[in-house]
Amino acid sequence: MNDFYTIDHLPGRTILLDGREFLFFSGTSYLGIAQNPAFQALLAESLGRYGTMFGSSRNGNLRLGVYEEAEARLAAFAGAPAALTLSSGMMAGQVVVNWLRGQGYRFLYAPHTHPALWQQPVEALPTATFDEWATRLPERVASAHSEKLVIALNSLDAVRSVGYSFEWVRDLPADQEITLLVDDSHGLGVAGPEGSGIGSLIPHRPDVRLIVTASLAKAMGLPGGVVFAEPSVLKAIRETPFFGACSPIAPAYLDAFGRSGDLYAHAFRKLRQTVRRFEEIVGNRGPFQHIPEYPVFYTPQDELYSFLLTKRILIYSFAYPSPTDKPNTRIVLSALHQPEDLETLADCLYEKRFL
Repeated sequence: MNDFYTIDHLPGRTILLDGREFLFFSGTSYLGIAQNPAFQALLAESLGRYGTMFGSSRNGNLRLGVYEEAEARLAAFAGAPAALTLSSGMMAGQVVVNWLRGQGYRFLYAPHTHPALWQQPVEALPTATFDEWATRLPERVASAHSEKLVIALNSLDAVRSVGYSFEWVRDLPADQEITLLVDDSHGLGVAGPEGSGIGSLIPHRPDVRLIVTASLAKAMGLPGGVVFAEPSVLKAIRETPFFGACSPIAPAYLDAFGRSGDLYAHAFRKLRQTVRRFEEIVGNRGPFQHIPEYPVFYTPQDELYSFLLTKRILIYSFAYPSPTDKPNTRIVLSALHQPEDLETLADCLYEKRFL
C-alpha cells in the first residue's frame, strides 16, 4: 500500500507537496473543468443567483427551472432521449437499482461493475474477463427463461484502460424483458463522438431497454450524477420515494454548465491533442495498456509510482475499489497538461527504461 499525501489546494497539472512542486498525472478531472478559471467565473455568477444549495425535494411544490433546462442540455449532449440529475453518480445508480429491484428484476453483473450499480448485498462479481463474460452472456440470459433481467456493467474499464465492445447486445434473446444498465462515469465527457459518452455506441434494440447512469464529478466537473433514459422511465423514477427524498445537485453548477458549452468543447479538443501527443511518445513501447484516444495509461508495474515520485511526479497508484484490492497504477492525462509536462514524464520513462 502506498503512502497517502494531504494537500490544502485543488490539484491542477501540478500540486505542492512539502513546499515542492510535483507534476500531477492522476485524478479523474479529465477536462480540467474544476480548475478552469472561465468556468469558475461563471459559477461565481451562478452562486450569486442560486446560492450554495437548493434545500428542497425536486418533487416539492416550488421548483427551479434550471434543473429541467440543464437536463435537456445534458440529454442533447449525450444524444439521449432525456436526463434526470441527482446529487452524485452513486445516487444516480442507486435510484435506478432501487426502482428496478422494486419491480422484481433479477440482476446479472459484468466483471468490475461499479459499486454505484450494486444491489446490497451484491452477489459476487464474475472473475472472467469481460470478453469471456460477454461471449457466455446470451446463453446465460436465455437460460433465465421468462425472468425480468437487468444486465449491469460499466461502459469501459477505466482502472485498466480497457474498452468494451457491445456487439453482444445484438445476440440477446428477443423474447425476454431485458434492461441494459450502463455506468458511463468514466466515459461521459471524454469517450464517444465529441465526448458524448458511450450511449450512441451501444446497438439499439427496441426490445432491450437502455438506461445509462454517470457521475458528473469526473470529466464534467460538476458535483452530481445523471440518469439517461426514455422520458417514461425517468418519470417513474422521479415518482419513487427514493428520488423524492433525495437532495438535488446544487443548482448553481447546472446554471454554470448551461453557459459553458464552448468551454467543454475546447477542453475536449485540448485533451484529445494531449492524449494523441502522448500516444506518439509511448507508441507500442513500454508496459502500458491503453484505449485509443482515452486519457488513462495503465501499467501492472507498480514500481513506476515510487520511481516517478523521486522525480517529483505523482501518478495514480492505490487499491480500488476496496483497500484489500491490489493497487492499480496508471498515468492519467488531463486537458490542463502542457507539452513540456509530457516531455518531462517521457524523459523519466526513458530513464527507467519503460520506453
